Amino acid sequence: MSSSSLRMPLRRILSELAGLLLAASCAGCGEPGELLCTVCRAELTSCRVDTITPDGLTVHAALSFDGVAARCIRRLKGEGETLLAGVLGDALAPVLDEVSASGAIVVPVPTSRAAFRRRGYRVPDLLVRRAGAEPVDLLIHEGEREDQRGLDVRERRDNVRGSMRARHRGAGEQVVVVDDVVTTGATLDEAARALRQAGFEVLSAVALAATPRHRRLIEDSSATRRK
Repeated sequence: MSSSSLRMPLRRILSELAGLLLAASCAGCGEPGELLCTVCRAELTSCRVDTITPDGLTVHAALSFDGVAARCIRRLKGEGETLLAGVLGDALAPVLDEVSASGAIVVPVPTSRAAFRRRGYRVPDLLVRRAGAEPVDLLIHEGEREDQRGLDVRERRDNVRGSMRARHRGAGEQVVVVDDVVTTGATLDEAARALRQAGFEVLSAVALAATPRHRRLIEDSSATRRK
């Protein structure tokens, strides 16, 4: 093959890459020309938010799911912008490092088969790796469940109940469960249930982001149980 024929595909690839760069817009503010501008990148500095799930599991979140963080996570999960996993992983890293410092196994919440087919990657696993840790896939889904969006606390708990199981039995090993976003905490509670039932000790959970309405939902759920 001649050098000129080799240069043609190369020019085409470079042209396509240039087109992608020109078409890029900041995931945080929409500014054209780059995937994430300097100002928005600064908004993704880890600012730990601690909360609890309905079953009392402690959750340490790196960010609040609003503003720039929410828009970036939506781009990662909904539009395939996996390059954003790097900066989001940087935000997750200090929280995950602190919580798993004792040597606890880092267990990501499993991705449903439908979500994996749609995206081609598992978001919690990807974030854990970008945070510099090694995910251990101890959990698997048991069948498909209804989309959690739009469901309240009780509906989410009912929807995910019995939806996960551990791949094998444990012998008291300590684990930390990781998810991308915690809304009500129902998914994390189900993950913790499955792991404990299999013989693991669940220390706590870590999430990249917690929704601002999380505390209100938990408070409402607690008030309902007291009635």
